[in-house]
Amino acid sequence: MSIAAALRIRTTPPRLVDVTAVAPQLAPLARTATRLHPRPGSPTPYDSSVGGPLLWPADEPWPHCEGPHEWDGWNEILSPEDVRQRRRIRAAVANRPGGDPPGTRYTPEELAIEERIKAGRPWPEGPIAMLPVAQLYVRDVPLLRPPKEAEADLLQVLWCPFDHPAQPETALFWRSAATVTDILDTPPEPPAIQFPGYLPEPCLIAPEQITEYPHIMELGKELQRQLEDWRRWQTAGAALDGFDSTPYPLDSSDTPYSKDFYNELYTGRMSVAPGWKVGGWTRWGLTDPLPRLCPSCGTEMDPLLTIASGEWNSNYPDWIPDEDRGRSLSSTTYPEPHNPTMLDLARGYDLQLHVCPVSPDHPHIELIQ
Repeated sequence: MSIAAALRIRTTPPRLVDVTAVAPQLAPLARTATRLHPRPGSPTPYDSSVGGPLLWPADEPWPHCEGPHEWDGWNEILSPEDVRQRRRIRAAVANRPGGDPPGTRYTPEELAIEERIKAGRPWPEGPIAMLPVAQLYVRDVPLLRPPKEAEADLLQVLWCPFDHPAQPETALFWRSAATVTDILDTPPEPPAIQFPGYLPEPCLIAPEQITEYPHIMELGKELQRQLEDWRRWQTAGAALDGFDSTPYPLDSSDTPYSKDFYNELYTGRMSVAPGWKVGGWTRWGLTDPLPRLCPSCGTEMDPLLTIASGEWNSNYPDWIPDEDRGRSLSSTTYPEPHNPTMLDLARGYDLQLHVCPVSPDHPHIELIQ
């Protein structure tokens, strides 16, 4: 392993307790997920990456979105290069000693660039070139197996950086890397994007397999009752004294926390991991669980990829990888450690892609949660 690869390793801390000891019926519901742990880097077309260059055949047309694309009349209209320039400037300012507020740290040249960017761009017309979102090789993410496509060892995800109607519209491509001998060097870019948070910062990944369990909203009533029983947690060895969460005391002298506390303990810390991941279970909360049925054949669809607005948050710090524990959410580095891709979907939510297990030719579905 190279030094660079070793520095990218990320390790999820063990859970507070083996949740199957609290509720044994969860054991057969366990699924393996791969946390991708994106970190800023300089990926090549031969790397698994987020927001990096794709191994795209030179003789294959680059995907475009036909729209419609409608301006909200409010937000700035920026090109991808505008966003990149602004990020470079803000990274330099964040790491530059100087006065407070940070605005006093800008050079005259940087202020001039910011003013030009604020002027905006014309609203684009016609088809929009899609942006690379992720490229994942099976060698790095062994769980990544397309249905009925034994030769495919590479997944490429692109999106249109405009709302359709409330999030970017994605396109998936499975291919065999060995068949790409002539790579498209300079793919087209859209003349504008709707929000800066729709342009992923180039990142390399550090895949890690973990075990997940269903979101509590997908469990039956009996399992939910077991997870609300504090005695089960106590018997399983969960040391809740001093646990980093706000307790909800009940009137009963023998029940230290309310059932809402145990529901949140399971949901936030024991079941579905945050951040970018392949496979695992679906996160719910913005809506109740909805059927995820293939539009073509009606088969229950599988979680494929979670495109996340952040890798962790302050409410559930035990998902922070061991290697990142010294880097708090209040860090002044840019980008923030918890959101290296700099994506912001629907004000902080995740976009989850589901695929049909029967055929890669069947349409995938998108879910914001």
